[in-house]
Amino acid sequence: MDTLQGKTVAFLVAPEGIEQVELTEPWQAVLEAGGSARLVSTQEGQAQGFNHLDRADRFEVDEVVGKASVRDFDALVLPGGVANPDALRMDADAVAFVKAFFDAGKPVAAICHAPWTLIEAGVVAGRSLTSWPSLRTDLINAGARWQDEQVTVCRSGPNTLVTSRKPDDLPAFNETLVTTFAAS
Repeated sequence: MDTLQGKTVAFLVAPEGIEQVELTEPWQAVLEAGGSARLVSTQEGQAQGFNHLDRADRFEVDEVVGKASVRDFDALVLPGGVANPDALRMDADAVAFVKAFFDAGKPVAAICHAPWTLIEAGVVAGRSLTSWPSLRTDLINAGARWQDEQVTVCRSGPNTLVTSRKPDDLPAFNETLVTTFAAS
């Protein structure tokens, strides 16, 4: 069944430093569930994926975050990689875009290092989530309840946040984000 039929999911990335599998596998899961996906970035052109530290594929950007509207999307995915969320959290438009999803009560999914951007958006306090282990202290210091598990789903007010630790957790992350996005 096409559980995301008619839904459009934004994938927010920096121009460089995306852990490629954390972009491509959730993207494919959204498409296979009948949804559509759009790549939103801080710059026009292409975004560079990485397989850990090695350059991988390039991906065409559909929309620049400063011109993107949360109204045009039903959900948001934040792929990881170390450099990707580090660059996003330094971009005011990217941070505002993430915060706007929470303000609008739309679901968000983040994997690996992506919760750094959530910290910068000021949306983790009081929420349960997981991440790459090195973010544990950052998240706790920002008021989150960090958990070491494949996937954490936190429903807080009108928002649902799906988080996951690493590429090995992608099957569980993808299944959970599709189910969560379909229910919203």
